[in-house]
Amino acid sequence: MRRGGQWRWPGVAADAALALVLLAFGLLATGLAGDNQPGSRPVDAACRVLIAVAALALLVRRRAPVVTLAVVTVATSAYLVLGYPYGPILLAFLIAVYTVAVRLPVAPAARAAAGAFVLLLAHVFFSRGPAPGWTGVLPASAWVVVPFAVGVVVRVNREAAARERADQARSRAEEARRQADEERLRIAQEVHDVVGHGLAAISMQAEIALHLLPKRPEQAETALTAISRTSREALDELRVTLGAVRQGAERGPVPGLARLAALRERLAGAGLAVELRVVGDPRELPAAVDLAAYRVVQEALTNVLRHAGVSDAEVTVDYRADELTVEVTDRGTGAASDGIDLAADGVGGHGLAGMRERVVALGGRLTTGPRTGGGFRVHARLPVGSTT
Repeated sequence: MRRGGQWRWPGVAADAALALVLLAFGLLATGLAGDNQPGSRPVDAACRVLIAVAALALLVRRRAPVVTLAVVTVATSAYLVLGYPYGPILLAFLIAVYTVAVRLPVAPAARAAAGAFVLLLAHVFFSRGPAPGWTGVLPASAWVVVPFAVGVVVRVNREAAARERADQARSRAEEARRQADEERLRIAQEVHDVVGHGLAAISMQAEIALHLLPKRPEQAETALTAISRTSREALDELRVTLGAVRQGAERGPVPGLARLAALRERLAGAGLAVELRVVGDPRELPAAVDLAAYRVVQEALTNVLRHAGVSDAEVTVDYRADELTVEVTDRGTGAASDGIDLAADGVGGHGLAGMRERVVALGGRLTTGPRTGGGFRVHARLPVGSTT
Protein backbone atom coordinates (compact mmCIF):
# COMPACT_ATOMS: atom_id res chain seq x y z
CA MET A 1 0.00 0.00 0.00
CA ARG A 2 1.30 3.49 -0.85
CA ARG A 3 1.94 6.13 1.81
CA GLY A 4 3.65 9.32 0.79
CA GLY A 5 4.33 7.90 -2.70
CA GLN A 6 6.28 4.89 -1.44
CA TRP A 7 5.31 1.26 -1.05
CA ARG A 8 5.00 -0.01 2.50
CA TRP A 9 7.63 -2.66 1.87
CA PRO A 10 7.77 -4.03 5.44
CA GLY A 11 4.07 -4.96 5.28
CA VAL A 12 4.37 -6.47 1.80
CA ALA A 13 7.40 -8.50 2.85
CA ALA A 14 5.61 -9.74 5.98
CA ASP A 15 2.58 -10.83 3.93
CA ALA A 16 4.81 -12.60 1.41
CA ALA A 17 6.61 -14.46 4.20
CA LEU A 18 3.28 -15.38 5.82
CA ALA A 19 1.85 -16.69 2.52
CA LEU A 20 4.94 -18.78 1.78
CA VAL A 21 5.03 -20.25 5.29
CA LEU A 22 1.34 -21.22 5.11
CA LEU A 23 1.82 -22.66 1.63
CA ALA A 24 4.75 -24.82 2.72
CA PHE A 25 3.05 -25.84 5.95
CA GLY A 26 -0.19 -26.69 4.13
CA LEU A 27 1.49 -28.82 1.51
CA LEU A 28 3.53 -30.70 4.10
CA ALA A 29 1.06 -31.08 6.96
CA THR A 30 -2.24 -31.75 5.17
CA GLY A 31 -1.28 -35.35 4.44
CA LEU A 32 -0.45 -35.91 8.12
CA ALA A 33 -3.82 -34.44 9.09
CA GLY A 34 -5.56 -36.83 6.70
CA ASP A 35 -3.89 -39.82 8.34
CA ASN A 36 -5.78 -38.98 11.54
CA GLN A 37 -9.14 -38.37 9.84
CA PRO A 38 -10.56 -41.65 8.51
CA GLY A 39 -12.85 -41.21 5.54
CA SER A 40 -11.27 -37.97 4.36
CA ARG A 41 -10.21 -37.67 0.74
CA PRO A 42 -6.51 -38.29 0.04
CA VAL A 43 -4.33 -35.36 -0.90
CA ASP A 44 -4.11 -34.92 -4.67
CA ALA A 45 -3.31 -32.21 -7.21
CA ALA A 46 -6.66 -30.44 -6.74
CA CYS A 47 -6.07 -30.37 -2.99
CA ARG A 48 -2.66 -28.78 -3.46
CA VAL A 49 -4.05 -26.18 -5.86
CA LEU A 50 -6.74 -25.12 -3.37
CA ILE A 51 -4.16 -24.91 -0.56
CA ALA A 52 -1.92 -22.77 -2.78
CA VAL A 53 -4.79 -20.46 -3.79
CA ALA A 54 -5.83 -19.91 -0.16
CA ALA A 55 -2.26 -19.28 1.02
CA LEU A 56 -1.16 -17.03 -1.86
CA ALA A 57 -4.32 -14.89 -1.63
CA LEU A 58 -2.86 -13.51 1.62
CA LEU A 59 -0.25 -11.66 -0.44
CA VAL A 60 -2.78 -8.85 -1.02
CA ARG A 61 -4.63 -9.00 2.29
CA ARG A 62 -3.65 -5.45 3.33
CA ARG A 63 -4.50 -3.85 -0.02
CA ALA A 64 -7.67 -5.85 -0.72
CA PRO A 65 -8.94 -7.51 2.48
CA VAL A 66 -12.45 -8.26 1.15
CA VAL A 67 -11.12 -9.79 -2.08
CA THR A 68 -8.66 -11.84 -0.06
CA LEU A 69 -11.44 -13.11 2.22
CA ALA A 70 -13.62 -14.00 -0.77
CA VAL A 71 -10.85 -15.97 -2.51
CA VAL A 72 -9.78 -17.75 0.67
CA THR A 73 -13.39 -18.58 1.58
CA VAL A 74 -14.18 -20.03 -1.86
CA ALA A 75 -10.98 -22.09 -1.84
CA THR A 76 -11.56 -23.31 1.73
CA SER A 77 -15.24 -24.17 1.12
CA ALA A 78 -14.39 -26.05 -2.08
CA TYR A 79 -11.61 -27.87 -0.24
CA LEU A 80 -13.97 -28.99 2.56
CA VAL A 81 -16.90 -29.83 0.24
CA LEU A 82 -14.59 -32.08 -1.77
CA GLY A 83 -13.92 -34.00 1.43
CA TYR A 84 -10.29 -33.15 2.06
CA PRO A 85 -9.18 -33.31 5.73
CA TYR A 86 -9.44 -30.40 8.13
CA GLY A 87 -5.95 -28.96 8.10
CA PRO A 88 -3.68 -25.92 7.69
CA ILE A 89 -5.88 -24.34 5.02
CA LEU A 90 -8.15 -23.19 7.85
CA LEU A 91 -5.30 -20.98 9.15
CA ALA A 92 -5.52 -18.95 5.93
CA PHE A 93 -9.27 -18.56 6.49
CA LEU A 94 -8.78 -17.38 10.09
CA ILE A 95 -6.18 -14.83 9.00
CA ALA A 96 -8.43 -13.54 6.19
CA VAL A 97 -11.35 -12.99 8.60
CA TYR A 98 -9.04 -11.25 11.10
CA THR A 99 -7.67 -8.98 8.36
CA VAL A 100 -11.14 -7.83 7.31
CA ALA A 101 -12.08 -7.08 10.92
CA VAL A 102 -8.89 -5.16 11.67
CA ARG A 103 -8.79 -3.09 8.48
CA LEU A 104 -12.44 -2.23 7.81
CA PRO A 105 -15.10 -0.47 9.89
CA VAL A 106 -17.22 -2.87 11.92
CA ALA A 107 -20.36 -2.81 9.71
CA PRO A 108 -18.77 -3.69 6.33
CA ALA A 109 -16.39 -6.11 8.05
CA ALA A 110 -19.35 -7.88 9.69
CA ARG A 111 -21.16 -8.19 6.34
CA ALA A 112 -18.07 -9.69 4.71
CA ALA A 113 -17.57 -12.12 7.60
CA ALA A 114 -21.25 -13.15 7.49
CA GLY A 115 -20.96 -13.90 3.77
CA ALA A 116 -17.86 -16.00 4.41
CA PHE A 117 -19.70 -17.91 7.15
CA VAL A 118 -22.60 -18.73 4.81
CA LEU A 119 -20.22 -20.08 2.16
CA LEU A 120 -18.32 -22.07 4.76
CA LEU A 121 -21.53 -23.74 5.98
CA ALA A 122 -21.87 -25.55 2.63
CA HIS A 123 -19.45 -28.27 3.72
CA VAL A 124 -21.45 -28.91 6.91
CA PHE A 125 -24.33 -30.36 4.91
CA PHE A 126 -22.79 -31.09 1.50
CA SER A 127 -19.48 -32.93 1.44
CA ARG A 128 -17.99 -35.83 -0.52
CA GLY A 129 -16.49 -36.96 2.77
CA PRO A 130 -18.21 -37.42 6.13
CA ALA A 131 -20.54 -34.38 6.49
CA PRO A 132 -20.67 -33.14 10.12
CA GLY A 133 -24.27 -31.94 9.81
CA TRP A 134 -25.74 -29.67 12.46
CA THR A 135 -22.97 -30.58 14.88
CA GLY A 136 -20.55 -28.79 12.58
CA VAL A 137 -22.35 -25.43 12.72
CA LEU A 138 -20.85 -24.40 16.05
CA PRO A 139 -17.21 -25.12 15.07
CA ALA A 140 -17.77 -23.38 11.74
CA SER A 141 -19.18 -20.31 13.48
CA ALA A 142 -16.18 -20.25 15.84
CA TRP A 143 -13.86 -20.11 12.82
CA VAL A 144 -15.51 -16.79 11.95
CA VAL A 145 -16.47 -15.28 15.31
CA VAL A 146 -13.13 -15.71 17.11
CA PRO A 147 -10.82 -14.09 14.52
CA PHE A 148 -13.44 -11.42 13.82
CA ALA A 149 -13.66 -10.49 17.52
CA VAL A 150 -9.88 -10.41 17.85
CA GLY A 151 -9.61 -8.16 14.80
CA VAL A 152 -12.23 -5.74 16.10
CA VAL A 153 -10.46 -5.47 19.47
CA VAL A 154 -7.13 -4.80 17.76
CA ARG A 155 -8.72 -2.18 15.51
CA VAL A 156 -10.40 -0.40 18.44
CA ASN A 157 -7.13 -0.37 20.39
CA ARG A 158 -5.23 1.02 17.40
CA GLU A 159 -7.79 3.76 16.86
CA ALA A 160 -7.71 4.65 20.56
CA ALA A 161 -3.91 4.81 20.46
CA ALA A 162 -4.05 7.00 17.33
CA ARG A 163 -6.54 9.36 19.01
CA GLU A 164 -4.34 9.53 22.09
CA ARG A 165 -1.30 10.37 19.98
CA ALA A 166 -3.29 13.06 18.17
CA ASP A 167 -4.50 14.48 21.49
CA GLN A 168 -0.95 14.49 22.82
CA ALA A 169 0.27 16.23 19.67
CA ARG A 170 -2.46 18.87 20.04
CA SER A 171 -1.60 19.29 23.72
CA ARG A 172 2.06 19.75 22.89
CA ALA A 173 1.20 22.30 20.20
CA GLU A 174 -1.10 24.19 22.58
CA GLU A 175 1.56 24.13 25.30
CA ALA A 176 4.14 25.43 22.83
CA ARG A 177 1.77 28.25 21.81
CA ARG A 178 1.07 29.06 25.46
CA GLN A 179 4.76 29.19 26.28
CA ALA A 180 5.41 31.35 23.22
CA ASP A 181 2.64 33.74 24.28
CA GLU A 182 4.03 33.91 27.81
CA GLU A 183 7.52 34.54 26.46
CA ARG A 184 6.26 37.31 24.16
CA LEU A 185 4.43 38.91 27.08
CA ARG A 186 7.53 38.66 29.27
CA ILE A 187 9.68 40.24 26.56
CA ALA A 188 7.09 42.97 25.97
CA GLN A 189 7.13 43.80 29.68
CA GLU A 190 10.93 43.84 29.74
CA VAL A 191 11.12 46.06 26.66
CA HIS A 192 8.52 48.40 28.12
CA ASP A 193 10.38 48.68 31.39
CA VAL A 194 13.75 49.26 29.75
CA VAL A 195 12.63 51.60 26.97
CA GLY A 196 9.99 53.41 29.03
CA HIS A 197 12.38 54.19 31.85
CA GLY A 198 15.23 55.11 29.52
CA LEU A 199 13.12 57.44 27.38
CA ALA A 200 11.59 59.11 30.42
CA ALA A 201 15.04 59.84 31.85
CA ILE A 202 16.38 60.99 28.47
CA SER A 203 13.36 63.25 27.93
CA MET A 204 13.82 64.92 31.31
CA GLN A 205 17.57 65.32 30.78
CA ALA A 206 16.97 66.79 27.32
CA GLU A 207 14.56 69.37 28.75
CA ILE A 208 17.15 70.31 31.35
CA ALA A 209 19.82 70.64 28.65
CA LEU A 210 17.58 72.83 26.47
CA HIS A 211 16.80 75.03 29.46
CA LEU A 212 20.46 75.44 30.42
CA LEU A 213 22.03 75.66 26.97
CA PRO A 214 21.50 79.43 26.29
CA LYS A 215 22.67 80.65 29.72
CA ARG A 216 24.88 77.93 31.24
CA PRO A 217 26.25 75.76 28.42
CA GLU A 218 28.74 74.03 30.73
CA GLN A 219 25.86 72.64 32.83
CA ALA A 220 23.97 71.73 29.66
CA GLU A 221 26.98 69.65 28.67
CA THR A 222 26.57 67.70 31.92
CA ALA A 223 22.94 66.98 31.04
CA LEU A 224 23.93 65.90 27.53
CA THR A 225 26.55 63.57 29.00
CA ALA A 226 23.85 62.08 31.21
CA ILE A 227 21.67 61.57 28.12
CA SER A 228 24.52 59.73 26.41
CA ARG A 229 25.14 57.52 29.45
CA THR A 230 21.44 56.76 29.94
CA SER A 231 21.07 55.89 26.25
CA ARG A 232 23.98 53.45 26.38
CA GLU A 233 22.68 51.79 29.55
CA ALA A 234 19.16 51.46 28.12
CA LEU A 235 20.55 49.99 24.89
CA ASP A 236 22.65 47.51 26.86
CA GLU A 237 19.59 46.33 28.80
CA LEU A 238 17.56 46.18 25.60
CA ARG A 239 20.21 44.00 23.92
CA VAL A 240 20.13 41.61 26.88
CA THR A 241 16.33 41.39 26.68
CA LEU A 242 16.15 40.90 22.92
CA GLY A 243 18.98 38.38 23.06
CA ALA A 244 16.58 36.03 24.81
CA VAL A 245 14.56 35.60 21.62
CA ARG A 246 17.50 34.69 19.40
CA GLN A 247 17.88 31.01 18.63
CA GLY A 248 20.64 29.58 20.77
CA ALA A 249 21.59 32.93 22.28
CA GLU A 250 22.75 32.94 25.87
CA ARG A 251 20.97 35.37 28.13
CA GLY A 252 23.00 38.10 29.71
CA PRO A 253 22.93 38.93 33.40
CA VAL A 254 19.40 39.52 34.68
CA PRO A 255 18.86 42.99 36.20
CA GLY A 256 18.26 42.98 39.93
CA LEU A 257 18.36 45.07 43.08
CA ALA A 258 22.14 45.32 42.79
CA ARG A 259 21.50 47.87 40.02
CA LEU A 260 19.52 50.24 42.21
CA ALA A 261 22.58 52.40 42.85
CA ALA A 262 23.12 52.85 39.10
CA LEU A 263 19.40 53.53 38.65
CA ARG A 264 19.51 56.20 41.35
CA GLU A 265 22.52 57.85 39.70
CA ARG A 266 20.81 57.81 36.31
CA LEU A 267 17.66 59.40 37.70
CA ALA A 268 19.69 62.02 39.53
CA GLY A 269 20.98 63.12 36.15
CA ALA A 270 17.36 63.52 35.05
CA GLY A 271 16.57 65.71 38.03
CA LEU A 272 15.02 63.16 40.39
CA ALA A 273 16.83 62.61 43.69
CA VAL A 274 16.18 59.13 45.06
CA GLU A 275 16.77 58.22 48.69
CA LEU A 276 17.53 54.50 48.98
CA ARG A 277 16.96 52.77 52.31
CA VAL A 278 17.78 49.09 52.92
CA VAL A 279 16.34 47.23 55.92
CA GLY A 280 17.63 43.82 56.99
CA ASP A 281 20.60 41.89 55.64
CA PRO A 282 20.87 41.93 51.84
CA ARG A 283 21.21 38.42 50.44
CA GLU A 284 21.06 36.57 47.16
CA LEU A 285 17.49 36.27 45.93
CA PRO A 286 15.85 33.98 43.39
CA ALA A 287 16.48 35.50 39.95
CA ALA A 288 12.76 35.97 39.21
CA VAL A 289 12.16 37.74 42.54
CA ASP A 290 15.25 39.92 42.13
CA LEU A 291 14.18 40.95 38.62
CA ALA A 292 10.56 41.62 39.62
CA ALA A 293 11.60 43.76 42.59
CA TYR A 294 13.97 45.80 40.43
CA ARG A 295 11.37 46.31 37.71
CA VAL A 296 8.75 47.43 40.25
CA VAL A 297 11.15 50.06 41.61
CA GLN A 298 12.21 51.10 38.11
CA GLU A 299 8.64 51.47 36.84
CA ALA A 300 7.47 53.29 39.96
CA LEU A 301 10.35 55.79 39.77
CA THR A 302 9.75 56.26 36.05
CA ASN A 303 6.14 57.17 36.82
CA VAL A 304 7.34 59.63 39.46
CA LEU A 305 9.69 61.20 36.92
CA ARG A 306 6.95 61.43 34.29
CA HIS A 307 3.89 62.39 36.25
CA ALA A 308 4.45 63.36 39.86
CA GLY A 309 6.02 66.77 39.34
CA VAL A 310 8.51 66.36 42.19
CA SER A 311 12.28 66.27 42.45
CA ASP A 312 12.67 63.54 45.03
CA ALA A 313 11.39 60.06 45.91
CA GLU A 314 12.16 57.39 48.48
CA VAL A 315 12.82 53.69 47.93
CA THR A 316 12.76 51.17 50.79
CA VAL A 317 13.97 47.59 50.36
CA ASP A 318 13.19 45.31 53.30
CA TYR A 319 14.82 41.85 53.47
CA ARG A 320 12.69 39.67 55.75
CA ALA A 321 13.00 36.00 56.69
CA ASP A 322 10.49 34.70 54.16
CA GLU A 323 9.67 37.66 51.96
CA LEU A 324 11.06 40.76 50.31
CA THR A 325 9.20 44.06 50.32
CA VAL A 326 9.94 47.10 48.20
CA GLU A 327 8.25 50.45 48.56
CA VAL A 328 8.47 53.60 46.45
CA THR A 329 6.93 56.82 47.73
CA ASP A 330 6.83 60.44 46.58
CA ARG A 331 5.14 63.67 47.60
CA GLY A 332 4.10 64.71 44.15
CA THR A 333 0.94 66.36 42.87
CA GLY A 334 0.83 64.93 39.35
CA ALA A 335 -1.25 62.12 37.83
CA ALA A 336 0.35 59.41 39.90
CA SER A 337 -0.32 61.25 43.10
CA ASP A 338 -3.96 61.72 42.16
CA GLY A 339 -4.40 57.96 42.17
CA ILE A 340 -4.69 57.60 38.41
CA ASP A 341 -3.71 54.15 37.19
CA LEU A 342 -0.84 54.68 34.80
CA ALA A 343 -1.11 51.24 33.26
CA ALA A 344 -2.45 52.65 30.03
CA ASP A 345 0.44 55.03 29.55
CA GLY A 346 0.64 54.88 25.79
CA VAL A 347 3.33 52.20 25.67
CA GLY A 348 1.19 49.10 25.50
CA GLY A 349 -0.43 49.16 28.94
CA HIS A 350 2.42 47.66 30.96
CA GLY A 351 2.61 50.30 33.74
CA LEU A 352 1.05 49.48 37.08
CA ALA A 353 -0.75 46.54 35.46
CA GLY A 354 2.60 45.14 34.35
CA MET A 355 3.99 45.52 37.87
CA ARG A 356 1.00 43.71 39.32
CA GLU A 357 1.30 40.84 36.82
CA ARG A 358 4.95 40.35 37.72
CA VAL A 359 4.30 40.31 41.45
CA VAL A 360 1.18 38.13 41.37
CA ALA A 361 2.90 35.60 39.09
CA LEU A 362 5.42 35.02 41.89
CA GLY A 363 2.74 34.65 44.56
CA GLY A 364 3.18 38.18 45.87
CA ARG A 365 0.97 41.21 46.31
CA LEU A 366 1.16 44.77 44.96
CA THR A 367 -0.68 47.72 46.47
CA THR A 368 -0.69 51.20 44.95
CA GLY A 369 -2.49 54.39 45.79
CA PRO A 370 -2.34 57.93 47.15
CA ARG A 371 -0.61 58.59 50.46
CA THR A 372 -2.22 60.38 53.36
CA GLY A 373 -0.88 63.90 53.23
CA GLY A 374 -0.10 63.81 49.52
CA GLY A 375 1.99 61.82 47.13
CA PHE A 376 1.78 58.26 45.85
CA ARG A 377 2.89 54.89 47.22
CA VAL A 378 3.80 51.63 45.48
CA HIS A 379 4.31 48.66 47.81
CA ALA A 380 5.21 45.12 46.70
CA ARG A 381 5.55 41.97 48.81
CA LEU A 382 7.37 39.03 47.23
CA PRO A 383 7.74 35.61 48.91
CA VAL A 384 11.28 34.24 48.86
CA GLY A 385 11.08 31.27 51.26
CA SER A 386 12.57 31.00 54.71
CA THR A 387 16.35 31.14 55.01
CA THR A 388 16.49 29.63 58.50
